[in-house]
Amino acid sequence: MADKNIEEMTFKEASIELEKIVRSLEAGDLELEESLERYGRGVELLKSLRARLNDAEQKVRVLLDATDAAPVTDTQSAPATAYIDE
Repeated sequence: MADKNIEEMTFKEASIELEKIVRSLEAGDLELEESLERYGRGVELLKSLRARLNDAEQKVRVLLDATDAAPVTDTQSAPATAYIDE
């Protein structure tokens, strides 16, 4: 079975493959060599998933920081302008 390049996989695809690997390892039906191969693939998938999560968390932090720094227009407490020309 030719494994797809991890970097070309979506987050969901990588998560699903990792879950399948964990289930197959837990079942204990694989030969030692296949178990080692699957374990290695699982480690690589896990590294990739963690890196993607870290990147996403960093992007969220940047967005939240940008939101906090942006001035907020409070239209509720703004003075009424209806009487300016009177």
